[in-house]
Amino acid sequence: MPLIVQKFGGTSVADSEKILAAARKAIRAQQEGNQVVMVVSAMGKNTDMLVGLAAEINDHPPARELDMLLSTGEQVSVALMAMAIHSLGHKGVSLTGGQIGIKTDSTHTKARIRSISTERMQRLLDEGNIVIAAGFQGIDENFDITTLGRGGSDTTAVALAAVLQADACEIYTDVDGVYTTDPRVSPEARRMSHISYDEMLELASLGAGVMHSRAVEFAKKFSVPIHVRSSFTDLPGTLIVADPESNDVAVSGAALTKNEVRITALGVPDVPGSILTIFSRLADRAITVDMIVQNIGLDGQADVSFTAPSEELAAALEATRDAAQTIGAVRVVYDDMVSKVSVVGLGMERQTGVANEMFGALSQAGVNIQMITTSEIKISVLVEQASAQRALRTVHQAFNLDQPPKHLTPLTERSAQKNQSPLDVVALLQGAGMEDLIIDAVTLDQDQSRVTINGVPDSPGVATKVFEEVAAAGIFVDMIVQSYHGDDGLATLSFTAPKADLKKSVLVAESLAKSLQFHSITSSADVAKLSVSGIGLRSHTSVGMRMFRALADAGINVGMINTSEVRVNVVVDGAQGERALACLQQAFADVMQ
Repeated sequence: MPLIVQKFGGTSVADSEKILAAARKAIRAQQEGNQVVMVVSAMGKNTDMLVGLAAEINDHPPARELDMLLSTGEQVSVALMAMAIHSLGHKGVSLTGGQIGIKTDSTHTKARIRSISTERMQRLLDEGNIVIAAGFQGIDENFDITTLGRGGSDTTAVALAAVLQADACEIYTDVDGVYTTDPRVSPEARRMSHISYDEMLELASLGAGVMHSRAVEFAKKFSVPIHVRSSFTDLPGTLIVADPESNDVAVSGAALTKNEVRITALGVPDVPGSILTIFSRLADRAITVDMIVQNIGLDGQADVSFTAPSEELAAALEATRDAAQTIGAVRVVYDDMVSKVSVVGLGMERQTGVANEMFGALSQAGVNIQMITTSEIKISVLVEQASAQRALRTVHQAFNLDQPPKHLTPLTERSAQKNQSPLDVVALLQGAGMEDLIIDAVTLDQDQSRVTINGVPDSPGVATKVFEEVAAAGIFVDMIVQSYHGDDGLATLSFTAPKADLKKSVLVAESLAKSLQFHSITSSADVAKLSVSGIGLRSHTSVGMRMFRALADAGINVGMINTSEVRVNVVVDGAQGERALACLQQAFADVMQ
Protein backbone atom coordinates (compact mmCIF):
# COMPACT_ATOMS: atom_id res chain seq x y z
CA MET A 1 0.00 0.00 0.00
CA PRO A 2 1.38 3.48 -0.85
CA LEU A 3 2.58 5.58 2.10
CA ILE A 4 2.40 9.37 2.38
CA VAL A 5 4.02 11.65 4.96
CA GLN A 6 2.17 14.93 5.47
CA LYS A 7 3.72 17.75 7.51
CA PHE A 8 1.59 20.60 8.89
CA GLY A 9 3.35 23.73 10.13
CA GLY A 10 2.35 25.98 13.00
CA THR A 11 0.07 28.24 10.95
CA SER A 12 -1.67 25.14 9.58
CA VAL A 13 -2.66 23.97 13.10
CA ALA A 14 -3.04 27.36 14.78
CA ASP A 15 -6.57 26.74 16.07
CA SER A 16 -9.22 24.03 16.34
CA GLU A 17 -10.73 24.83 12.95
CA LYS A 18 -7.39 24.48 11.19
CA ILE A 19 -6.57 21.29 13.10
CA LEU A 20 -9.83 19.78 11.89
CA ALA A 21 -9.07 20.91 8.31
CA ALA A 22 -5.65 19.22 8.47
CA ALA A 23 -7.25 16.07 9.88
CA ARG A 24 -9.65 15.98 6.92
CA LYS A 25 -6.72 16.18 4.46
CA ALA A 26 -5.07 13.20 6.14
CA ILE A 27 -8.32 11.21 6.21
CA ARG A 28 -8.93 11.97 2.53
CA ALA A 29 -5.43 10.70 1.68
CA GLN A 30 -6.10 7.51 3.64
CA GLN A 31 -9.45 6.98 1.93
CA GLU A 32 -7.64 7.23 -1.41
CA GLY A 33 -5.77 4.06 -0.47
CA ASN A 34 -2.66 5.40 1.26
CA GLN A 35 -1.13 4.79 4.63
CA VAL A 36 -0.64 8.22 6.23
CA VAL A 37 1.90 9.62 8.68
CA MET A 38 1.28 13.19 9.82
CA VAL A 39 4.09 15.33 11.25
CA VAL A 40 2.75 18.26 13.24
CA SER A 41 4.39 21.44 14.52
CA ALA A 42 3.43 23.42 17.62
CA MET A 43 0.31 25.56 17.26
CA GLY A 44 0.85 29.04 15.83
CA LYS A 45 3.26 31.08 17.93
CA ASN A 46 3.31 28.52 20.77
CA THR A 47 7.06 27.93 20.57
CA ASP A 48 7.77 31.68 20.65
CA MET A 49 5.53 31.97 23.70
CA LEU A 50 7.42 29.19 25.49
CA VAL A 51 10.78 30.76 24.64
CA GLY A 52 9.53 34.08 26.03
CA LEU A 53 8.27 32.43 29.19
CA ALA A 54 11.63 30.75 29.72
CA ALA A 55 13.39 34.10 29.30
CA GLU A 56 11.20 35.62 32.01
CA ILE A 57 12.39 32.93 34.42
CA ASN A 58 16.05 32.66 33.40
CA ASP A 59 18.14 34.85 31.07
CA HIS A 60 20.20 31.80 30.13
CA PRO A 61 18.03 28.70 30.61
CA PRO A 62 19.85 25.34 30.59
CA ALA A 63 19.63 23.84 27.11
CA ARG A 64 18.36 20.50 28.42
CA GLU A 65 15.48 22.15 30.28
CA LEU A 66 14.69 24.38 27.32
CA ASP A 67 14.27 21.27 25.16
CA MET A 68 12.03 19.74 27.81
CA LEU A 69 9.88 22.87 27.67
CA LEU A 70 9.79 23.46 23.91
CA SER A 71 8.92 19.85 23.10
CA THR A 72 5.56 20.28 24.85
CA GLY A 73 4.28 22.49 22.03
CA GLU A 74 4.31 19.62 19.52
CA GLN A 75 2.88 17.21 22.11
CA VAL A 76 -0.17 19.46 22.48
CA SER A 77 -0.62 19.55 18.69
CA VAL A 78 -0.36 15.81 18.07
CA ALA A 79 -2.79 14.99 20.89
CA LEU A 80 -5.35 17.45 19.56
CA MET A 81 -4.86 16.14 16.01
CA ALA A 82 -5.49 12.55 17.16
CA MET A 83 -8.65 13.74 18.92
CA ALA A 84 -9.75 15.50 15.72
CA ILE A 85 -9.27 12.35 13.65
CA HIS A 86 -11.27 10.30 16.17
CA SER A 87 -14.03 12.93 16.15
CA LEU A 88 -14.31 12.46 12.39
CA GLY A 89 -14.79 8.72 12.79
CA HIS A 90 -11.30 7.47 11.98
CA LYS A 91 -8.36 5.97 13.89
CA GLY A 92 -5.35 8.08 14.83
CA VAL A 93 -2.49 7.62 17.30
CA SER A 94 -0.23 10.45 18.50
CA LEU A 95 3.45 9.74 19.18
CA THR A 96 6.25 11.89 20.60
CA GLY A 97 9.67 11.75 19.01
CA GLY A 98 10.81 9.37 21.74
CA GLN A 99 7.82 7.07 21.27
CA ILE A 100 8.54 6.88 17.55
CA GLY A 101 12.18 6.03 18.20
CA ILE A 102 13.92 9.11 16.79
CA LYS A 103 17.41 8.86 18.29
CA THR A 104 19.58 11.97 18.21
CA ASP A 105 22.90 13.16 19.54
CA SER A 106 22.95 15.15 22.80
CA THR A 107 23.34 18.63 21.31
CA HIS A 108 20.35 20.21 23.00
CA THR A 109 18.30 22.80 21.02
CA LYS A 110 20.00 21.77 17.72
CA ALA A 111 20.33 17.99 17.87
CA ARG A 112 21.09 15.85 14.81
CA ILE A 113 19.19 12.67 13.99
CA ARG A 114 21.24 9.49 14.27
CA SER A 115 18.62 6.81 13.61
CA ILE A 116 14.87 6.20 13.49
CA SER A 117 13.02 3.01 14.37
CA THR A 118 10.15 2.15 12.02
CA GLU A 119 8.64 -0.90 13.75
CA ARG A 120 6.05 0.84 15.92
CA MET A 121 4.95 3.24 13.20
CA GLN A 122 4.60 0.46 10.65
CA ARG A 123 2.58 -1.72 13.03
CA LEU A 124 0.17 1.13 13.78
CA LEU A 125 -0.17 1.91 10.08
CA ASP A 126 -0.89 -1.73 9.27
CA GLU A 127 -3.65 -1.66 11.91
CA GLY A 128 -5.37 1.14 9.98
CA ASN A 129 -4.25 4.11 12.06
CA ILE A 130 -3.17 7.51 10.88
CA VAL A 131 0.10 8.03 12.78
CA ILE A 132 0.53 11.58 14.12
CA ALA A 133 4.20 12.27 14.86
CA ALA A 134 5.49 15.18 16.92
CA GLY A 135 7.91 17.15 14.78
CA PHE A 136 11.04 18.93 15.95
CA GLN A 137 12.03 16.40 18.66
CA GLY A 138 13.73 13.13 19.56
CA ILE A 139 15.62 11.53 22.44
CA ASP A 140 19.32 10.99 23.04
CA GLU A 141 21.09 7.90 24.39
CA ASN A 142 20.21 8.98 27.94
CA PHE A 143 16.49 9.20 26.99
CA ASP A 144 16.60 12.97 27.46
CA ILE A 145 14.31 14.93 25.15
CA THR A 146 16.13 16.85 22.43
CA THR A 147 14.92 19.32 19.82
CA LEU A 148 16.21 19.68 16.27
CA GLY A 149 16.40 23.47 16.03
CA ARG A 150 14.91 25.83 13.47
CA GLY A 151 12.94 24.02 10.78
CA GLY A 152 12.99 20.85 12.86
CA SER A 153 9.50 19.68 11.86
CA ASP A 154 10.45 19.81 8.17
CA THR A 155 13.52 17.74 9.01
CA THR A 156 11.40 15.24 10.94
CA ALA A 157 8.97 14.85 8.04
CA VAL A 158 11.63 14.24 5.39
CA ALA A 159 13.55 11.90 7.70
CA LEU A 160 10.42 9.82 8.34
CA ALA A 161 9.68 9.74 4.62
CA ALA A 162 13.21 8.46 4.03
CA VAL A 163 13.17 5.65 6.56
CA LEU A 164 9.61 4.56 5.74
CA GLN A 165 10.38 4.61 2.01
CA ALA A 166 7.35 6.87 1.56
CA ASP A 167 5.87 7.49 -1.87
CA ALA A 168 5.45 11.20 -1.14
CA CYS A 169 6.40 13.80 1.46
CA GLU A 170 3.89 16.65 1.44
CA ILE A 171 4.81 19.85 3.29
CA TYR A 172 1.65 21.85 4.05
CA THR A 173 2.27 25.48 4.94
CA ASP A 174 0.76 28.95 4.65
CA VAL A 175 2.19 29.45 1.14
CA ASP A 176 1.19 27.51 -1.95
CA GLY A 177 4.64 26.52 -3.19
CA VAL A 178 8.15 27.73 -3.89
CA TYR A 179 8.38 31.08 -5.69
CA THR A 180 11.07 32.57 -7.91
CA THR A 181 11.59 35.15 -5.16
CA ASP A 182 9.82 36.44 -2.06
CA PRO A 183 6.35 37.55 -3.25
CA ARG A 184 6.16 39.97 -0.32
CA VAL A 185 9.09 41.91 -1.81
CA SER A 186 8.47 41.36 -5.51
CA PRO A 187 4.80 40.96 -6.52
CA GLU A 188 5.99 39.61 -9.88
CA ALA A 189 7.22 36.44 -8.16
CA ARG A 190 6.03 33.23 -9.85
CA ARG A 191 5.27 29.86 -8.31
CA MET A 192 7.46 27.15 -9.82
CA SER A 193 6.14 23.73 -10.82
CA HIS A 194 9.32 22.05 -9.57
CA ILE A 195 12.83 22.93 -8.47
CA SER A 196 16.02 20.92 -7.96
CA TYR A 197 17.42 20.00 -4.57
CA ASP A 198 20.58 22.05 -5.16
CA GLU A 199 18.67 25.16 -6.22
CA MET A 200 16.35 24.82 -3.22
CA LEU A 201 19.34 24.43 -0.89
CA GLU A 202 20.78 27.69 -2.17
CA LEU A 203 17.46 29.55 -1.91
CA ALA A 204 16.77 28.13 1.57
CA SER A 205 20.14 29.37 2.79
CA LEU A 206 19.36 32.79 1.31
CA GLY A 207 16.18 33.22 3.30
CA ALA A 208 13.47 31.35 1.38
CA GLY A 209 11.65 30.31 4.55
CA VAL A 210 9.29 27.86 2.84
CA MET A 211 11.83 25.04 3.43
CA HIS A 212 14.76 24.62 5.79
CA SER A 213 18.22 23.60 4.55
CA ARG A 214 18.50 20.52 6.76
CA ALA A 215 15.26 19.08 5.41
CA VAL A 216 16.39 19.64 1.81
CA GLU A 217 19.77 18.05 2.58
CA PHE A 218 17.91 15.01 3.93
CA ALA A 219 15.74 14.86 0.82
CA LYS A 220 18.72 15.04 -1.50
CA LYS A 221 20.68 12.43 0.47
CA PHE A 222 17.83 9.90 0.40
CA SER A 223 16.17 10.96 -2.88
CA VAL A 224 12.90 11.93 -1.20
CA PRO A 225 10.61 14.01 -3.48
CA ILE A 226 9.10 16.89 -1.46
CA HIS A 227 5.75 18.42 -2.40
CA VAL A 228 5.27 21.93 -0.95
CA ARG A 229 1.54 22.75 -0.79
CA SER A 230 -0.85 25.20 0.84
CA SER A 231 -2.89 24.08 3.84
CA PHE A 232 -5.70 26.37 2.74
CA THR A 233 -6.07 25.78 -1.02
CA ASP A 234 -5.93 22.90 -3.48
CA LEU A 235 -3.34 24.50 -5.76
CA PRO A 236 -0.77 22.02 -7.10
CA GLY A 237 2.19 23.50 -5.21
CA THR A 238 5.85 22.86 -6.04
CA LEU A 239 7.87 19.64 -6.21
CA ILE A 240 11.46 19.61 -4.91
CA VAL A 241 13.22 16.85 -6.84
CA ALA A 242 16.48 16.06 -8.64
CA ASP A 243 15.67 18.04 -11.78
CA PRO A 244 15.33 21.80 -12.37
CA GLU A 245 12.14 23.29 -13.74
CA SER A 246 13.81 23.90 -17.09
CA ASN A 247 17.18 23.05 -18.61
CA ASP A 248 16.89 26.01 -20.98
CA VAL A 249 17.15 28.83 -18.43
CA ALA A 250 20.27 29.85 -16.54
CA VAL A 251 18.55 31.37 -13.49
CA SER A 252 15.63 29.83 -11.63
CA GLY A 253 15.32 32.12 -8.61
CA ALA A 254 16.50 35.26 -6.87
CA ALA A 255 16.79 36.01 -3.18
CA LEU A 256 17.49 38.84 -0.78
CA THR A 257 19.25 38.48 2.56
CA LYS A 258 18.50 41.88 4.02
CA ASN A 259 20.17 42.15 7.41
CA GLU A 260 23.83 41.33 6.81
CA VAL A 261 27.06 42.79 8.14
CA ARG A 262 30.32 42.83 6.24
CA ILE A 263 33.52 42.46 8.21
CA THR A 264 36.92 42.87 6.56
CA ALA A 265 40.38 42.15 7.88
CA LEU A 266 42.72 44.51 6.02
CA GLY A 267 46.37 43.76 5.41
CA VAL A 268 46.26 40.06 6.26
CA PRO A 269 49.68 38.44 5.77
CA ASP A 270 49.42 36.44 2.54
CA VAL A 271 50.90 33.27 4.03
CA PRO A 272 49.58 29.78 4.83
CA GLY A 273 47.45 29.66 7.98
CA SER A 274 46.14 33.23 8.05
CA ILE A 275 42.68 32.23 6.83
CA LEU A 276 42.58 29.32 9.28
CA THR A 277 43.32 31.64 12.20
CA ILE A 278 40.49 34.02 11.29
CA PHE A 279 37.80 31.43 10.68
CA SER A 280 38.77 29.16 13.56
CA ARG A 281 38.19 32.11 15.91
CA LEU A 282 34.74 32.59 14.34
CA ALA A 283 33.95 28.87 14.55
CA ASP A 284 34.95 28.79 18.22
CA ARG A 285 32.21 31.35 18.87
CA ALA A 286 29.66 29.49 16.69
CA ILE A 287 29.27 32.50 14.38
CA THR A 288 27.39 31.87 11.14
CA VAL A 289 29.62 32.94 8.25
CA ASP A 290 28.02 33.44 4.86
CA MET A 291 29.92 35.02 1.95
CA ILE A 292 33.68 34.57 2.20
CA VAL A 293 35.77 36.64 -0.19
CA GLN A 294 39.54 36.47 -0.32
CA ASN A 295 41.28 37.91 -3.30
CA ILE A 296 44.82 37.59 -4.63
CA GLY A 297 47.32 39.24 -2.31
CA LEU A 298 49.30 42.34 -3.29
CA ASP A 299 52.71 43.18 -1.82
CA GLY A 300 52.48 40.25 0.58
CA GLN A 301 49.11 41.28 2.01
CA ALA A 302 45.51 40.34 1.27
CA ASP A 303 42.13 41.59 2.43
CA VAL A 304 39.67 38.98 3.70
CA SER A 305 35.96 39.81 3.90
CA PHE A 306 32.96 37.82 5.05
CA THR A 307 29.33 38.45 5.86
CA ALA A 308 27.37 37.36 8.91
CA PRO A 309 23.87 37.95 10.33
CA SER A 310 23.53 41.43 11.80
CA GLU A 311 22.64 40.07 15.24
CA GLU A 312 26.08 38.41 15.44
CA LEU A 313 28.07 41.60 14.71
CA ALA A 314 29.52 42.12 18.19
CA ALA A 315 30.73 38.54 18.57
CA ALA A 316 32.06 38.40 15.00
CA LEU A 317 34.00 41.65 15.44
CA GLU A 318 35.54 40.41 18.67
CA ALA A 319 36.63 37.16 17.04
CA THR A 320 38.04 38.86 13.93
CA ARG A 321 39.95 41.48 15.91
CA ASP A 322 41.43 38.75 18.09
CA ALA A 323 42.56 36.86 14.98
CA ALA A 324 43.89 40.03 13.32
CA GLN A 325 46.06 40.78 16.31
CA THR A 326 47.39 37.22 16.33
CA ILE A 327 48.39 37.16 12.65
CA GLY A 328 49.48 40.78 12.40
CA ALA A 329 46.74 42.13 10.12
CA VAL A 330 46.59 45.91 9.77
CA ARG A 331 43.05 46.45 11.08
CA VAL A 332 39.42 45.30 11.00
CA VAL A 333 36.56 47.35 9.56
CA TYR A 334 32.86 46.64 9.16
CA ASP A 335 29.64 47.86 7.56
CA ASP A 336 26.30 46.98 9.16
CA MET A 337 24.13 48.56 6.44
CA VAL A 338 24.53 46.01 3.66
CA SER A 339 22.33 43.36 2.06
CA LYS A 340 23.04 40.39 -0.18
CA VAL A 341 21.25 39.82 -3.47
CA SER A 342 21.69 36.45 -5.19
CA VAL A 343 20.57 34.58 -8.28
CA VAL A 344 20.51 30.80 -8.39
CA GLY A 345 20.22 28.26 -11.20
CA LEU A 346 21.65 24.96 -12.37
CA GLY A 347 21.76 26.39 -15.88
CA MET A 348 24.69 28.65 -14.91
CA GLU A 349 26.96 25.63 -15.25
CA ARG A 350 26.22 25.52 -18.99
CA GLN A 351 25.48 29.11 -20.04
CA THR A 352 27.85 32.06 -20.31
CA GLY A 353 27.12 35.72 -19.66
CA VAL A 354 24.93 35.28 -16.57
CA ALA A 355 27.14 37.42 -14.33
CA ASN A 356 27.42 40.08 -17.00
CA GLU A 357 23.63 40.20 -17.37
CA MET A 358 23.15 40.54 -13.61
CA PHE A 359 25.81 43.23 -13.22
CA GLY A 360 24.45 45.13 -16.21
CA ALA A 361 20.91 45.18 -14.84
CA LEU A 362 22.13 46.47 -11.47
CA SER A 363 24.26 49.11 -13.15
CA GLN A 364 21.31 50.41 -15.18
CA ALA A 365 19.30 50.58 -11.96
CA GLY A 366 22.06 52.65 -10.34
CA VAL A 367 22.91 49.96 -7.78
CA ASN A 368 26.56 49.81 -6.78
CA ILE A 369 28.14 46.41 -6.14
CA GLN A 370 30.40 46.25 -3.09
CA MET A 371 31.42 42.59 -3.18
CA ILE A 372 30.99 39.69 -5.60
CA THR A 373 31.29 35.96 -5.11
CA THR A 374 30.21 33.19 -7.43
CA SER A 375 29.81 29.44 -7.40
CA GLU A 376 28.81 27.00 -10.12
CA ILE A 377 25.09 27.70 -9.57
CA LYS A 378 24.97 31.00 -7.65
CA ILE A 379 26.07 34.61 -7.98
CA SER A 380 25.88 36.81 -4.90
CA VAL A 381 26.56 40.53 -4.65
CA LEU A 382 26.66 42.80 -1.64
CA VAL A 383 24.86 46.13 -1.97
CA GLU A 384 23.89 48.92 0.37
CA GLN A 385 20.77 48.12 2.38
CA ALA A 386 18.84 51.10 1.01
CA SER A 387 19.14 49.67 -2.54
CA ALA A 388 18.43 46.04 -1.65
CA GLN A 389 14.76 45.68 -2.59
CA ARG A 390 15.28 47.60 -5.80
CA ALA A 391 18.24 45.36 -6.62
CA LEU A 392 16.19 42.20 -6.03
CA ARG A 393 13.32 43.32 -8.26
CA THR A 394 15.82 44.43 -10.90
CA VAL A 395 17.53 41.05 -11.22
CA HIS A 396 14.20 39.22 -11.03
CA GLN A 397 13.02 41.25 -14.01
CA ALA A 398 16.34 40.95 -15.86
CA PHE A 399 16.11 37.16 -15.96
CA ASN A 400 12.36 37.16 -16.77
CA LEU A 401 11.62 35.10 -13.69
CA ASP A 402 8.01 36.23 -13.74
CA GLN A 403 7.51 34.26 -16.96
CA PRO A 404 7.21 30.44 -16.99
CA PRO A 405 9.95 28.72 -19.02
CA LYS A 406 9.02 27.91 -22.62
CA HIS A 407 10.19 24.33 -22.19
CA LEU A 408 9.64 22.58 -18.85
CA THR A 409 11.95 19.74 -17.94
CA PRO A 410 9.87 16.56 -17.62
CA LEU A 411 10.42 14.75 -14.35
CA THR A 412 12.81 11.88 -14.98
CA GLU A 413 12.45 8.41 -13.57
CA ARG A 414 15.16 9.42 -11.07
CA SER A 415 12.91 12.17 -9.72
CA ALA A 416 9.63 10.29 -9.93
CA GLN A 417 10.76 7.13 -8.19
CA LYS A 418 10.81 7.04 -4.43
CA ASN A 419 14.08 6.91 -2.55
CA GLN A 420 16.34 5.64 -5.31
CA SER A 421 19.31 6.64 -3.17
CA PRO A 422 22.88 5.39 -3.59
CA LEU A 423 23.17 5.39 0.20
CA ASP A 424 22.51 2.33 2.31
CA VAL A 425 19.38 3.37 4.20
CA VAL A 426 19.41 0.20 6.29
CA ALA A 427 22.93 0.90 7.51
CA LEU A 428 21.95 4.44 8.45
CA LEU A 429 18.90 3.16 10.32
CA GLN A 430 21.21 1.00 12.36
CA GLY A 431 23.05 4.00 13.67
CA ALA A 432 25.64 5.10 11.12
CA GLY A 433 24.23 8.64 11.40
CA MET A 434 21.39 9.85 9.22
CA GLU A 435 22.56 13.45 9.28
CA ASP A 436 26.26 12.78 8.92
CA LEU A 437 28.16 14.91 6.45
CA ILE A 438 28.58 13.16 3.09
CA ILE A 439 31.38 14.34 0.78
CA ASP A 440 30.88 12.98 -2.71
CA ALA A 441 33.86 14.58 -4.44
CA VAL A 442 37.19 16.27 -3.81
CA THR A 443 38.41 17.49 -7.18
CA LEU A 444 41.33 19.32 -8.77
CA ASP A 445 40.99 21.54 -11.84
CA GLN A 446 44.32 22.52 -13.37
CA ASP A 447 42.87 23.90 -16.59
CA GLN A 448 42.10 27.33 -15.12
CA SER A 449 44.04 30.60 -15.29
CA ARG A 450 43.61 33.71 -13.18
CA VAL A 451 43.35 37.42 -14.02
CA THR A 452 43.38 40.08 -11.29
CA ILE A 453 42.52 43.75 -11.76
CA ASN A 454 43.78 46.06 -9.01
CA GLY A 455 42.41 49.53 -8.35
CA VAL A 456 38.86 49.04 -9.61
CA PRO A 457 36.80 52.25 -9.13
CA ASP A 458 33.93 52.03 -6.65
CA SER A 459 31.11 53.02 -8.99
CA PRO A 460 28.13 51.35 -10.68
CA GLY A 461 28.79 49.70 -14.02
CA VAL A 462 32.49 48.88 -13.74
CA ALA A 463 32.00 45.12 -13.29
CA THR A 464 29.44 45.23 -16.10
CA LYS A 465 31.95 46.73 -18.54
CA VAL A 466 34.58 44.16 -17.60
CA PHE A 467 32.37 41.13 -18.10
CA GLU A 468 30.62 42.55 -21.19
CA GLU A 469 34.03 42.63 -22.87
CA VAL A 470 34.98 39.24 -21.50
CA ALA A 471 31.74 37.71 -22.80
CA ALA A 472 32.17 39.44 -26.18
CA ALA A 473 35.58 37.77 -26.45
CA GLY A 474 33.90 34.36 -26.03
CA ILE A 475 35.59 33.66 -22.69
CA PHE A 476 33.81 31.33 -20.26
CA VAL A 477 34.37 32.71 -16.75
CA ASP A 478 34.37 30.32 -13.78
CA MET A 479 35.04 32.01 -10.42
CA ILE A 480 34.52 35.74 -9.88
CA VAL A 481 35.68 37.46 -6.69
CA GLN A 482 35.44 41.20 -6.04
CA SER A 483 36.82 42.21 -2.68
CA TYR A 484 36.26 45.08 -0.26
CA HIS A 485 36.61 48.67 -1.42
CA GLY A 486 39.30 50.14 0.81
CA ASP A 487 39.71 53.65 2.14
CA ASP A 488 40.81 54.82 -1.31
CA GLY A 489 37.49 53.69 -2.82
CA LEU A 490 39.18 51.05 -4.96
CA ALA A 491 38.63 47.31 -5.15
CA THR A 492 40.33 44.22 -6.49
CA LEU A 493 38.48 42.09 -9.05
CA SER A 494 39.67 38.59 -9.98
CA PHE A 495 38.26 35.92 -12.22
CA THR A 496 39.31 32.53 -13.48
CA ALA A 497 38.96 31.33 -17.06
CA PRO A 498 40.35 28.45 -19.14
CA LYS A 499 44.11 28.56 -19.64
CA ALA A 500 43.57 28.63 -23.40
CA ASP A 501 41.76 31.98 -22.95
CA LEU A 502 44.30 33.64 -20.65
CA LYS A 503 45.90 35.76 -23.38
CA LYS A 504 42.50 37.02 -24.54
CA SER A 505 41.46 37.69 -20.93
CA VAL A 506 44.55 39.77 -20.23
CA LEU A 507 44.11 41.75 -23.46
CA VAL A 508 40.52 42.56 -22.48
CA ALA A 509 41.61 43.69 -19.00
CA GLU A 510 44.49 45.78 -20.35
CA SER A 511 42.22 47.47 -22.89
CA LEU A 512 39.72 48.36 -20.18
CA ALA A 513 42.49 49.58 -17.88
CA LYS A 514 43.12 52.54 -20.17
CA SER A 515 39.53 53.78 -20.18
CA LEU A 516 38.62 52.86 -16.60
CA GLN A 517 42.00 53.79 -15.09
CA PHE A 518 42.72 50.52 -13.32
CA HIS A 519 45.98 50.55 -11.36
CA SER A 520 47.45 47.28 -12.58
CA ILE A 521 46.71 43.89 -14.12
CA THR A 522 48.28 40.65 -12.92
CA SER A 523 47.68 37.14 -14.18
CA SER A 524 48.80 33.56 -13.82
CA ALA A 525 48.54 30.56 -16.09
CA ASP A 526 49.57 28.29 -13.26
CA VAL A 527 46.73 28.07 -10.75
CA ALA A 528 44.87 25.11 -9.33
CA LYS A 529 41.21 25.13 -8.30
CA LEU A 530 40.23 22.64 -5.61
CA SER A 531 36.62 21.83 -4.81
CA VAL A 532 34.95 19.89 -2.02
CA SER A 533 31.30 19.02 -2.73
CA GLY A 534 28.69 17.00 -0.93
CA ILE A 535 25.52 16.93 1.15
CA GLY A 536 25.39 18.71 4.48
CA LEU A 537 27.78 21.59 3.85
CA ARG A 538 25.22 24.08 5.14
CA SER A 539 24.46 22.30 8.39
CA HIS A 540 28.02 21.05 8.95
CA THR A 541 29.92 24.31 9.07
CA SER A 542 33.25 22.54 9.61
CA VAL A 543 33.88 21.86 5.92
CA GLY A 544 35.64 25.15 5.22
CA MET A 545 37.63 24.80 8.43
CA ARG A 546 38.81 21.32 7.46
CA MET A 547 39.97 22.64 4.10
CA PHE A 548 41.81 25.62 5.56
CA ARG A 549 43.42 23.52 8.29
CA ALA A 550 44.60 20.78 5.92
CA LEU A 551 46.12 23.29 3.51
CA ALA A 552 47.70 25.36 6.30
CA ASP A 553 49.26 22.26 7.88
CA ALA A 554 50.77 21.44 4.49
CA GLY A 555 52.12 24.99 4.09
CA ILE A 556 49.88 25.69 1.07
CA ASN A 557 48.63 29.25 0.71
CA VAL A 558 45.05 29.99 -0.37
CA GLY A 559 44.76 32.66 -3.04
CA MET A 560 40.99 32.82 -3.66
CA ILE A 561 37.89 31.43 -1.94
CA ASN A 562 34.23 31.09 -2.83
CA THR A 563 31.49 29.02 -1.27
CA SER A 564 28.02 27.63 -1.91
CA GLU A 565 25.63 25.25 -0.17
CA VAL A 566 26.95 22.24 -2.07
CA ARG A 567 30.58 23.16 -2.78
CA VAL A 568 33.56 25.04 -1.35
CA ASN A 569 36.21 26.19 -3.87
CA VAL A 570 39.72 27.47 -3.28
CA VAL A 571 42.48 28.53 -5.67
CA VAL A 572 46.11 27.78 -4.88
CA ASP A 573 49.40 27.98 -6.76
CA GLY A 574 49.38 25.52 -9.65
CA ALA A 575 52.58 23.82 -8.55
CA GLN A 576 50.85 22.89 -5.27
CA GLY A 577 47.75 21.43 -6.93
CA GLU A 578 48.47 17.71 -6.69
CA ARG A 579 49.78 17.98 -3.13
CA ALA A 580 46.76 20.08 -2.10
CA LEU A 581 44.41 17.48 -3.60
CA ALA A 582 46.09 14.70 -1.60
CA CYS A 583 45.84 16.78 1.59
CA LEU A 584 42.11 17.38 1.10
CA GLN A 585 41.39 13.77 0.18
CA GLN A 586 43.05 12.71 3.42
CA ALA A 587 41.25 15.40 5.44
CA PHE A 588 37.82 14.22 4.23
CA ALA A 589 38.54 10.48 4.01
CA ASP A 590 36.24 9.71 6.95
CA VAL A 591 33.19 11.32 5.28
CA MET A 592 33.78 10.41 1.65
CA GLN A 593 30.88 8.54 0.07
